[in-house]
Amino acid sequence: MSLFDVFDIAGSAMSSQSVRLNVTASNLANAQSVGSDEASTYHARQPIFSAMMQSLNGAQNSVGAGVKVDGIVESRAPIEKRYEPQNPLANDEGYVFVPNVNMIDEMSNMISASRSYQSSVEVLNTSKQLMLATLRLGQ
Repeated sequence: MSLFDVFDIAGSAMSSQSVRLNVTASNLANAQSVGSDEASTYHARQPIFSAMMQSLNGAQNSVGAGVKVDGIVESRAPIEKRYEPQNPLANDEGYVFVPNVNMIDEMSNMISASRSYQSSVEVLNTSKQLMLATLRLGQ
């Protein structure tokens, strides 16, 4: 593992948390939207992450290290049905469908992702300072 791999690892973590923040923002933005049927109603989304491990067999087989976004999946939680016959999007029975976004979960996701991003920035800054201090040793 190279000394500079710290920057790649922290950078991939920052990129992953940025995706998480964007997905959370999308969920929060669509939390109060309604649909006329279950299929057209917004479903909450969550990113799926996996760890990338560096190969020990040498540089030619190296896959890197850090965090990778495998994809974004829709929640399987049930969609809420509300009786609002005056709503223009109501179906024939007078129901509208509300997204399965849990505001409390989304806010805690946003705080967690934000703090993880900040931690990765601190890792980058500390690594940079340590490398500069190491270079100053030779003076």
